[in-house]
Amino acid sequence: MRDDDRAASPEEMLRVIEEQSVATVKSLKGDPLLLYVPWGVSWFLGFTAFFLHYGLDGRPYAPISQMQALAVLMSCQLVAGALAAFGIVRMNRLIRGDTSARGAMFGYAWFAGMLVMAVICVRLSTILPPDESGLMWAGVSLLVVAVLHMAGGAIWLNWPMFFTGAWAAAVNALGVLLGPGWHALLTATLLGGGFVAAGLWLRRGA
Repeated sequence: MRDDDRAASPEEMLRVIEEQSVATVKSLKGDPLLLYVPWGVSWFLGFTAFFLHYGLDGRPYAPISQMQALAVLMSCQLVAGALAAFGIVRMNRLIRGDTSARGAMFGYAWFAGMLVMAVICVRLSTILPPDESGLMWAGVSLLVVAVLHMAGGAIWLNWPMFFTGAWAAAVNALGVLLGPGWHALLTATLLGGGFVAAGLWLRRGA
């Protein structure tokens, strides 16, 4: 009898089962490079533009208007959102039942949170100076990001997702207290750089 025809030993069967289980868990968690790194890069580039516009002492460090900085941030976030959506769609192909429903509801929560954030900020922006209005938009949007990351981590028992949300909340709160320039600097370095580092670290450990 050839070696190919012999029955697999229990040890070999357990090894195959373990390898398939690990591969399944990885696919369900998604690719960290697509879920973390694009957002980190977009925040680093976008909020660096805002930092150069605001400066730390109220004087710009570069001839970048607030609208130009916003254009940089929004363009980068559109690219990041497309990459993240691709990663989520690829991950959800293997998900069915209750887990799929949770994912759909979580997606609706993101949409609702960002929509309500926009309504609130549009309503209040008219009574604030431009720099404070920009700080409000950035602070409230990052609040939504932080809370939903923590909620997602709780839903799927995903500790990295929960801790990145908590980190985003802490950095956002400190930046809002310090003012527009500091908020932009901290968001670019600690959140932008932090999300890139988290994605690379999680991918390495996957």
